[in-house]
Amino acid sequence: MEDFAAVYTRYRHAVHAYLFTLCQNEDLAEELTQETFFKALRALDSFDGRCPLNVWLCRIAKNTLYSYTRKHKREAPLPDGEPAPSLPDPAPPPGAALESREGLLRIHRALHALPDPYREVFWLRAYGELSFADIAVLFNKTESWARVTYYRAKTKLKEALE
Repeated sequence: MEDFAAVYTRYRHAVHAYLFTLCQNEDLAEELTQETFFKALRALDSFDGRCPLNVWLCRIAKNTLYSYTRKHKREAPLPDGEPAPSLPDPAPPPGAALESREGLLRIHRALHALPDPYREVFWLRAYGELSFADIAVLFNKTESWARVTYYRAKTKLKEALE
């Protein structure tokens, strides 16, 4: 097992971006990222290495968000007028011409409008750079399920952008 400080440095940004994609709230994503790594440090002895470390951390992050949501389900959501924080700029895929900020905003909105699990699987594959096998482990599904879900998410995203 790597030194935990090195694990934190290596995976902090990815876990934070993953949580932000799920909750769409920068402050909450930051808080839950810290909680995720705290829980991971406490549970380090239970990590058996059957899945990649980043998948294990994402599973802890997702469960941390679900626990937070259950605990705070009666709190009011963010006001509609509040602007959504932006995701870190990903490198555009080869051949894609993202010519304007408006185009990026449109893509961002379309991605966040995708229903679960499409949004999450698409994000994990495209931005989190997880393999289909890793995604399957994270969802306790088959690799074929991960591939089909990603394809359907990509199709829905293309339709939303037409």
